[in-house]
Order: sequence, then C-alpha cells, then structure tokens
Amino acid sequence: MGKKRRNKKINQRHDPDDNNNPTTTSISSNKMDPNDYISHLPDNILNHIISFLPFESGVRTSFLSTHWKHLWKEALLEPVHDVITMEAATKIIQSFVDDFDTHYRPRNKWGFRFEFPHGRGIFVASISSKGALQLDFSAGEQESPRPFDLFLKMNLTSANHLSHRYMWFDWGRLEENHSLQTHQPSSNTMKVKSLYLISVSQLSNMAVSSLVPNLPFLQSLTIAKCNGLQSLQIKDAQGLHKLVVLDCPRLQSLSFEAVSLKSFRYRGNLVSFKGEPSGRCGCGLFLEDVMVDLRQGPLTQWTWDFQTSPRCLYYYDIYKKTLCGCTNGKRCFKSILISIRGVKSLTICRWFFETSMCKPLSFSSRDPLLCMSDLKELWWIDCSMEREPINALLCFLKLCPNLERLFVTIDPKCYNMPSTGKYSDLVIVPDKLGDLKAVKLEGPADEEKENFIARRLIPLFGENNPVIISKSGEKCIKHLVKVAKMEKKGKYPYKFKVVENVDEYFLDHVHMNV
Repeated sequence: MGKKRRNKKINQRHDPDDNNNPTTTSISSNKMDPNDYISHLPDNILNHIISFLPFESGVRTSFLSTHWKHLWKEALLEPVHDVITMEAATKIIQSFVDDFDTHYRPRNKWGFRFEFPHGRGIFVASISSKGALQLDFSAGEQESPRPFDLFLKMNLTSANHLSHRYMWFDWGRLEENHSLQTHQPSSNTMKVKSLYLISVSQLSNMAVSSLVPNLPFLQSLTIAKCNGLQSLQIKDAQGLHKLVVLDCPRLQSLSFEAVSLKSFRYRGNLVSFKGEPSGRCGCGLFLEDVMVDLRQGPLTQWTWDFQTSPRCLYYYDIYKKTLCGCTNGKRCFKSILISIRGVKSLTICRWFFETSMCKPLSFSSRDPLLCMSDLKELWWIDCSMEREPINALLCFLKLCPNLERLFVTIDPKCYNMPSTGKYSDLVIVPDKLGDLKAVKLEGPADEEKENFIARRLIPLFGENNPVIISKSGEKCIKHLVKVAKMEKKGKYPYKFKVVENVDEYFLDHVHMNV
C-alpha cells in the first residue's frame, strides 16, 4: 500500500499558483478511524488545537476526514452575525485587508464567516499568508439561481505589474486620463495578489464588483461554480497575469482587457470569447499557458476574438498571412492559432480543432507562421480514439515540432462531434517529434484499444525508444515495453505491462489538477 501511495503522489504536479489558494480542496475520507483518538475529541478542543496552527496547516486539516472539513473555519475565521447587507460585508473585508498585519495576523485570524439573518445565506472570506483572498458563497447558494452579468472594473494600471516586454510603454500618459476613485491602500494593507470567487450569485455580484477595484496588486483571478453567471466582462486589468474561469454552466460570453496576461484557463461550454490589450498598448496578447477544456460542447453561437493590433506590425503581418479568407474569421482555427502560437502548455479538445478548421492547413510544409514552436506539453481530449480521431491528433501534432510530453484523455462523456475524416490523406506517415520524451494515455476501454493507439503513436518517437504509459481510472499503470520473442515471430513487438515506479516524465499535465 505504501508504494501505491508514493506513486500517486509522484504522479501529481500542481501549478505553483494553486498553492496560494487558501482553501484548495482535496479528497477526504468519510470514515473515522476508531484508533484516531484526536478526532474523537470534542469539537471545541479540536478548534482550540487548530487555532495554534499556521493558516495553511489549519486548512489542510480539512483533508483528514469529513468531520474535519469545516473545523478550520471555526478556529481561524471570526464569526459575524450582525451584518444585514452584502455591501456591509464587503466593507468589513476591505477593512480586514487594510488592517490585517496590525489587528488580525497577531491573533491568527484569517477571515470571516458571515451569517446573514432570516436564513439569507452564509459566505466565507479568507486570506492566505501568500496574499490569496477567497470569497466563497457556496454555503448560501440557491437551488435555482437567478441569471446575472458580472462586470469587474479593475485598477491595475501600475507598470510595476508588467513583465519586461511591456515596460517600454508610457503608462504615465495613460493614467493622466484614467484616475479611478478607489480606496487607497495603507502601509499595513495585505497585498492581495490572487482572488478566488466561488459561487458568486445575483445577490452578491454587485458587492464583488465594488471590492475588486480596491485590490491594486492583483495578478491572478479565478472565477468558479457561478451557476447563474451569463456574461463576464473584465476591464482595465493591465497587471493581470492569470485568468481562470471554471464550471459556470450558464455562461454565454467572456471578455477581458489585459495586456500582460500569460495564462488563460477555461472549463465549460464553448462560448463567445473576446480578449484584447487594455489601455493604449496595442501589442495584442502573448499567452504562454492556455487551457480550453470544452468537453461540454458548444453553444449555438460562439466566437474566438483574441485581438492582435495593427500597431504591433510584426505580429499583425503574421496575422494577415494566417488568414484563410473565410467569411467568419472569429470562428476560424487559423485566427485561433495566431492567439495561441506562443504557448508552452496547451489543453484542447479534438472536436474544437475540427469544427473550427474551415480549410486544411499546409501541414506538410510546417510553415513557421503556423507552428506552435514553444509548445512543450499538450493535453488532447476526445470521446474516443478510433482511426479518424487519431488522424486528427497526428495532424495537430504537425503544428507542434518541439513537443516534449503528450497527454491523451479518452472521456466517453466528452462532447462527440463525428470526425470529418478530412485528415486521412495527410497522415500517411506521421512526422517524427525529435524532442518527444513521453506519451501518457488515460481512459482506453481495453487492451485492444491501448495497443491500437500505441501502434499509431510509436512512429512519433522516430529512432528513439517509445515511452508510453496507459492508465484507466484508478487502476494500475501500465508501461509499453518491447518483447523480443514477439519480434522474432514477426508479430507486433510491443506490449503493455504493469509497473510500480512511475518515471518523472509522467507527471500529470499542469491543467489536470485545475
């Protein structure tokens, strides 16, 4: 059992930014060990013990079992019962951020549990020592939430937030006519660098909108599980580096202004996306990390409008050369490609690639303008891996000449758009990927499917020894190995065998733990 535990731990890789989340969740046990005498202590004693722990350690106790799940909130957060409105709660949070180092950190208090009268809901506000503020409204969530639009106007105009490629811009001129009437932070203010908004509703969206402009050091924004959210608009986010939007089932449109955004992660239906540089900077977006997990399928109307401005002549010239002349460039894969061509980590679904491919790319030429030369890790998601879906993957890999790790997930629940079959003639012989180190398969239905997929992917390794593993659910991990006896008999010389020690190359794709 010890070895299996170690393998599971080795096989996980977390985004460093996720460590900032004050309440990152994990799987906890429902059963209480009869020999666990500490857990059998009264809750008030357990709360007293947790109150002496650092905040992050206190939160981790929620992973022990369901009994421990909420104990840290009682120990490390202050209860507030006399707040009548959400706006009043927002003012308390702002005061908490301003006075954190002088009034709250010395008492090991890291937030509040707001309980509104007359059963109008509960929400939790907490902050980590690394400056991650989380507002969680899930405890008071309605069964049938009302639809709402969320508008976030930020105050991130300082050049101190920008990466070196944007430092040339004269932000002083921009701020002359861009002064915001926002709260000025004091010397004791906790610098909130990450904001997590969980289950925002029609009742809380205005309060959230009023708080965001008063967080001038924000670099990362996560919005998740907002069941009534229909449209999300983010303005003046020049210093925002990372935007994550997850599991908002009613969302129809998402737009943002952010000149220094490096990471964009989205999970849900395919909606209308619009991303553009903010302020006067016209250099477009330079994304390095993109996740578009669209297993839920498309809406009837969708667009992908990540702008590249004519002011940046080099990238605009590339943009013009990649246009295929179709009538709707905002739904064309070539225009999508120009917005992600600099990524290092990418997640994409096969059906999205096929449905946006209005005209075939010149896969055989490996045109540098149509290649993602910086891409090192690809997570490919599909509902099956029959002949034609694999052909689509092999064609996509022609755009990734320097790929190092390939992750393929077969999810039967993924939206199923039948393959068009237009890639068959383009993959007679798959291109070799000289830097490819490993391929990881998840979800093959049986051994026959495993072998079929592996046989199609082995040529990617060229003369190098193929390194492929397969995992189905929580079952054991199997490694593709060469069998000399089968080779002598003229049969397919590879077979999957169970392994115990997992190579470092098989760490999960960074998006798999989002």
